[in-house]
Amino acid sequence: MSIRFTAKARRGLVALTVAAGLAVGVAGCGGGGDDKKPDASASATKDGGSNPSAQEGQSDQPLAELKGPNSLLLQITSAKRDSGGFVTVNGTMKNDGADTAVIPSNLSGNETEIIKNGSSLGGATLVDSKGKKRYYVLRDTDGRPLTTTGLPALKAGESLAVFMQFPAPPSTTTDVDFQLPGFPTGTIKISG
Repeated sequence: MSIRFTAKARRGLVALTVAAGLAVGVAGCGGGGDDKKPDASASATKDGGSNPSAQEGQSDQPLAELKGPNSLLLQITSAKRDSGGFVTVNGTMKNDGADTAVIPSNLSGNETEIIKNGSSLGGATLVDSKGKKRYYVLRDTDGRPLTTTGLPALKAGESLAVFMQFPAPPSTTTDVDFQLPGFPTGTIKISG
């Protein structure tokens, strides 16, 4: 067998492996044909109150309140099951300290595809302990996470409305554990 033939066969095998990987990735990202994208326009507010800004489907009492690094406080205000097979988690990230808080880079997670799109909450997961499944933040067709991105440093008392979108667990699952790197785990109830 010649070296040329072996090199050509290797290139073909690599191309086949890449094509198969892409096909599996595309098949796994299918979402029922609903092209609705969440509203990603989150802006920082200057008010010093700890109540989240009014967002659709949110109550006055947060579902979970998680204290993280750099005096950051994440209040999860809603977790709503959408008709397209998604769960959208809304909340508020607040600087509860006296100094400016830099949002840690590990909140983006450790996946190369998500990291290359800048700071985000792409490291968040939902865990269905009864079904023994973990749900990661969804991505669009360009690999960008369907979550708040471009997280700024927050001044003392400043807050930022945030969202994350996940694949929906089975309709029989209502309680899931929310995890975000650097924050404790919090149990939240999915509505809808």
